Amino acid sequence: MYPENIQRAKSMEFYAKLISFAVLSLVLLMRNIKIDLGIDFSFLPPIHAVLNTFTAIALVFAGYFIKKKDITKHRYAIYAAMFFSFLFLIGYVLYHFTTKETSYCGEGNYRIIYYFILITHIILAGVSLPFILYAFIRGFNYQIEAHKKLVRWVYPVWLYVAITGPIVYLMLAPCYP
Repeated sequence: MYPENIQRAKSMEFYAKLISFAVLSLVLLMRNIKIDLGIDFSFLPPIHAVLNTFTAIALVFAGYFIKKKDITKHRYAIYAAMFFSFLFLIGYVLYHFTTKETSYCGEGNYRIIYYFILITHIILAGVSLPFILYAFIRGFNYQIEAHKKLVRWVYPVWLYVAITGPIVYLMLAPCYP
């Protein structure tokens, strides 16, 4: 790898750590702090589901393109997945800082299924974020072998998170006020 790529990768890794820490901090805070901005953001959950769906679609295309060895289209699909995930994250944090959380209203086995999906979704989303960023940095800086090692497990986790997001929304939708 070229020296300028090594320096750029180190710089990007610093920002990945900073972003991961900031997101974790915001997620922990937004459960306890509510801010009144004078705007009702209750319209955001279906948009979150759509953004997660777009992320999942972009990831499927990224996987398809890399199997076809079409690096350029793979890269664009990953950029799209990152973009949709970024928009989701901004809206998610905004929603949870400004809106009272909705409790699940289902009963019986549906409740167990809902909480299993929700808990695995939340844990895997939180744990995978820094690794998604590192995998992106490795690919962006042409550290292909390091990128491949991370993506082997990061990709299916990210895809799971992107797919279960809309499922959580659909299961919770009847419970919204």
